[in-house]
Amino acid sequence: PAIDRIVADTRLPRVLLAAVAGMALTTVGTVVQALLRNPLANPTILGVSSGAATGAIAVMRFGLLIGGTVSLGLAAFGGAFLTLLLVIMVARQRQTMTAGTLILTGTAVSALLSAVNNFMVLTSPDPQLASRVLFWSLGGFGAAKWENLLFPSGVLAIGIILCLAQASNLNILLAGEESAGSLGLNVNRFRTWMFAVAAAIVGVTVAVCGVVGFIGLVMPHITRLCVGADHRRTLPIGLLLGAIFTVLEDLGARIVIRPQELPVGIVTALLGAPFFLFLLRRNGGRRKDD
Repeated sequence: PAIDRIVADTRLPRVLLAAVAGMALTTVGTVVQALLRNPLANPTILGVSSGAATGAIAVMRFGLLIGGTVSLGLAAFGGAFLTLLLVIMVARQRQTMTAGTLILTGTAVSALLSAVNNFMVLTSPDPQLASRVLFWSLGGFGAAKWENLLFPSGVLAIGIILCLAQASNLNILLAGEESAGSLGLNVNRFRTWMFAVAAAIVGVTVAVCGVVGFIGLVMPHITRLCVGADHRRTLPIGLLLGAIFTVLEDLGARIVIRPQELPVGIVTALLGAPFFLFLLRRNGGRRKDD
């Protein structure tokens, strides 16, 4: 009975939360790379992750944890969405919004919000806030509970359905903005709508498991290597691969320095960064040969 309770109340929710986070970040990474037509794009490039972190840190900093994780999730979602609105408003010029302007604006806003986050932590009267924010910002699934799964799973399910419904338009956008416009796609409106969906998914994911890097950057590339660039295949297969990868990363984070536990973001960066460098070198060699 004791082992059954450990599996049912601790291990199983943790595995499911890791799988949900992996699916969410892989989906957002795939969509953002298509929208910006940039293979280096990831869920953090538009400042959405930093905005979600700002909302969550503000709640912890000013003691607004009403309802526990519910208020944390709502604050992270609100921070991500407001950051997205700010980036879009600044990047929009004469009713047009180019990918380069979005990336530059998102990078600047992300740097600004990172400074705000550090300021809130350093000026906090709570000496334990810095350690809590540090561990949370590196990502982890140790606080997984069954009640924490309902909200992110529901948002992810809705977001995936919306992304899958727009798979054909994502394919069209890969041909270029002018070509997509000639085929009847309103690029600015489509980008804004899909960025809103991505912001919702990222905000909820950051709220429940912190900022987990590299999954949204690396997993879309791995998926495209397996099934090609057609988003009608990349999105659903990416869900499976992202879930498997994140669960294995969490397993590694728990056994590397047992009985202590590493933040999963550290393990993800240690494995994801070398692989991404290898991928860049491999693709660069191919272009040189061509």
